[in-house]
Amino acid sequence: MSNKYSAMRTSLRTAAIMIVFTVVFTAVMAFTYDTTRPAIEASVQEEQMRLINEVLPPDSYDNDLLADAITVAGEQALGPDDVKRVWRARKAGEPVAMILEAAASDGYAGRIAFIVALRGDGTVIGVRVTNHKETPGLGDYIDPKKDRNKKRPWITQFEGVSWSEVGNAKWAVRKDGGTFDFHTGATISARAMTGAIARAVAFGVTRADALFAADAGSKL
Repeated sequence: MSNKYSAMRTSLRTAAIMIVFTVVFTAVMAFTYDTTRPAIEASVQEEQMRLINEVLPPDSYDNDLLADAITVAGEQALGPDDVKRVWRARKAGEPVAMILEAAASDGYAGRIAFIVALRGDGTVIGVRVTNHKETPGLGDYIDPKKDRNKKRPWITQFEGVSWSEVGNAKWAVRKDGGTFDFHTGATISARAMTGAIARAVAFGVTRADALFAADAGSKL
């Protein structure tokens, strides 16, 4: 009986220690999260603005882009079925440009995420890849940081191109009878990006009024 009682006390003591440990650990983790969250959020916003400023000159707008944003859900023109953000740029209250999140699902290594900035008339201001898994040294030239041509990276050929000027039929790589260059041996990456940019630009042009009219923070 004594041994059974002793074993029970040991089990209860162990359980109590585990409960205390769990409570303390949870409290420490919660405190750490609350303490570091502002810094993490600030870092995320800083990275977002860094990318946005690469495709849209900061002096071209005067509103808070991160605050003046909306989300679009389930829009196939912007890529795989998930939520994409749209940042609206305004100057003196008037719309001047938008930055769309989009993605190609048919890259050589799968999904290629990017942002594209365009004016209301469909003229592309800039494009930047934000995430990809294309082959290093081959298909990763779609990312200007990896492109060996530093003077004029492949992605910059879309800058200044208007949807109305090029037309849907010509918005393709040269190998497919289109307008845009590609690197030999890595056509798939360029083809995927070119098609995805075309679809994103077409979406932005045809939905511009609704995108700019939506309340900040809303979901379309």
